[in-house]
Amino acid sequence: MVHSNVSGFPRIGDRRELKAATERYWNGEASEDELGQVASDIRRRNWTFMRDAGVDLVPSNDFSLYDQVLDAVALVGAVPPRYGVAPGPVDLDTYFAMARGTQSAGLDATAMEMTKWFDSNYHYIVPELTADTELRLSSSKPFDEHAEARALGVDTVPVLIGPLTMVILARSGGGGGVDRLALLDRLVEVYAEIVGRLGRQGAGWVQLDEPVLVGDRTPDELDALRTAYRRLADVSGRPRMALKTYFGDVGAAYPVLRELPVDGIGLDFVRGPRNAELVRQLGGLGTKTLFAGVVDGRGVWINDLRSSLEGLHRLGDAAADLVVSTSCSLQHVPVDLDAETGLDPEIRSWLAFARQKVREVVVLARALDHGVEAVATELAANEEALRRRRQSPRAVDAGVRERLASLTGGEGRTGDYPSRRQLQRRILELPPFPTTTIGSFPQTREVRRARAAHRRGELSDAAYEREMRDAIEGVIRFQEEAGLDVLVHGEPERNDMVQYFAEQLNGFAATEHGWVQSYGSRYVRPPILYGDVSRPAPMTLRWTTYAQSLTDRPVKGMLTGPVTMLLWSFVRDDQPLADTCRQLALAVRDEIADLQDAGIRVVQVDEAALREGLPARREAWPEYLAWAVECFRLATSGVRDGTVLQTHVCYSEFGDIVEAIDDLDADVALLWCARAGMRLLDDLRAHGYVRGVGPGVWDIHSPRVPSAEEMADEIRAAVERLGPDGLWVNPDCGLKTRGWDETRASLRNMVQAAHVLREETRQRYGVGEPSVTGRG
Repeated sequence: MVHSNVSGFPRIGDRRELKAATERYWNGEASEDELGQVASDIRRRNWTFMRDAGVDLVPSNDFSLYDQVLDAVALVGAVPPRYGVAPGPVDLDTYFAMARGTQSAGLDATAMEMTKWFDSNYHYIVPELTADTELRLSSSKPFDEHAEARALGVDTVPVLIGPLTMVILARSGGGGGVDRLALLDRLVEVYAEIVGRLGRQGAGWVQLDEPVLVGDRTPDELDALRTAYRRLADVSGRPRMALKTYFGDVGAAYPVLRELPVDGIGLDFVRGPRNAELVRQLGGLGTKTLFAGVVDGRGVWINDLRSSLEGLHRLGDAAADLVVSTSCSLQHVPVDLDAETGLDPEIRSWLAFARQKVREVVVLARALDHGVEAVATELAANEEALRRRRQSPRAVDAGVRERLASLTGGEGRTGDYPSRRQLQRRILELPPFPTTTIGSFPQTREVRRARAAHRRGELSDAAYEREMRDAIEGVIRFQEEAGLDVLVHGEPERNDMVQYFAEQLNGFAATEHGWVQSYGSRYVRPPILYGDVSRPAPMTLRWTTYAQSLTDRPVKGMLTGPVTMLLWSFVRDDQPLADTCRQLALAVRDEIADLQDAGIRVVQVDEAALREGLPARREAWPEYLAWAVECFRLATSGVRDGTVLQTHVCYSEFGDIVEAIDDLDADVALLWCARAGMRLLDDLRAHGYVRGVGPGVWDIHSPRVPSAEEMADEIRAAVERLGPDGLWVNPDCGLKTRGWDETRASLRNMVQAAHVLREETRQRYGVGEPSVTGRG
């Protein structure tokens, strides 16, 4: 009998109930019990939906109040000492303090580092492990949720972050280096206790996610994997163990997986099509169960059911049993397409969200188990939708393709960087350590209501214009009063840094309820990029020029770069990513031209996702970075020498892409640094980076208000690594999610810190000339 399985389901609720409940708890408006009830209601709906849809192996412990890796940190008691808690159960306030930082009850502790979950736009909390970290079972969450589901009559598969992934993703906390693999034995002992307890509780399967196996793993790491799972296999009374991988092919790890004493192996056949080749060439899984990830957990296009069935039939003799599954957790896609009643019907017919993907899994399992005749209706409807999409003229714009074909391939800025730097100094006359922000300012309830009312037709264009202008003027006046040097208009008109632009570009469709968790209570609605992209009209011009008319200080034009637009959308799968990215680049280039013609002299083109797009294996990095850099340079090829071009990159291992950051040819790179300290600048120094740098000195994903001295220390650390010339002072990301009180206090402290460093640097280095970019 062929079974069906889902690796994980969205935990945000059909209408973002989790966001509202969590933020009420943070604001002191809801109790822990009230938050727990909302969470329980979401889990119950998820479990019963999957069971009623026909899923045989339903996941549990895939739910999280904030992040699944943070849940694993709490589960094994790896709480960093700065949170001041004794070993034992990790309470909810400590849990959230690790995620967000805290300034309460006499405790001032920074948040744990946060970075991207492989090549997705989901952010996870990075574990901190040292040789002194005490590991012990410190949470009952997986047991409680398994028991909760059983009480509803649903026998679930508890999902755990695998122990090797846990240690590979961890940072060495507290400074000095630590051999993380040396901690694996201690960690596995806690996992052995967890697995044993789940078995005694009646779990039939446990899912251990090891996505690090799709990357470049060393022989020592693969040996550690063998040792860890041999220990877990020895646990008396344990459930069957399914080790799951996703986001790519397992490559050299496949022979090791075949040997492991586990009961099931999960492979991603969507983003890792080579996995099928590995199975055929290196032999099947013998007595193991193959969890075949054939329904895409990352994209929103309908599955080609006939093609998936053919692939599953070819895998039929690869293992003792076959389970049809999703390629990864469905947390990366919106919850339910049925909620999108306003979406264009033609485009809607091409799509599948989480609930629809669950049904695709069930249909495929039924077809294998009972024959295609049992699902003939579903197959026919699927084939018709695929045919109509292939034949639809909406995906192709001849004008866009002709414009791309006319490019010479050598597009880029014309002036050399040192000459541009001197010209920009003369034009802008900025002080040393110029201060700025990344773009957005707090989105108040009034601003959000005005946008929503205008979208519904309840607020006239003229009234909406007044509301936005008032918000922009308030942001400009505050920045002037606070003493910032390069201002922004605050982006009150923007719902999201990608969606805002997508709604004004041809080739995109936007959703009303297509929310996906980015981190914590921050959700985004990735637009759907279905066709050739073009810009019918200016997108930011009227707001930026209005802001500039209010002040003598420079106001930045704020744009999202082509790579980030691409990677933070659900992208068409019928042409290479690079081709789509080039179309986006041309749209950005046109917008920059309009801004410059209107007198804007600082333009920021955000490429927050540049590192995120790196493939799992290093051998594929050069190809990706080549077209990603090419597209940025195409987008900015019209930037004049006297215009300061800034870019923003966040949540990245900058050492992996430092050469690419340099190759972007931006004058200033504004970088996320606050949660990682200034150690990320060591990569720039080692590379010999000489352009302007703005290392973020304020962690805007935390409600903490850093003091002026704290931020001054961050700037001093940057000066120590890179010298004073060309350093900018800024937060590490946009301020959209922050409140106005903490924003005012933090930015005033930031400006004060810059003034302190200006005086210190003048006394130490004799630097007093205006500094815009560069250290040369």
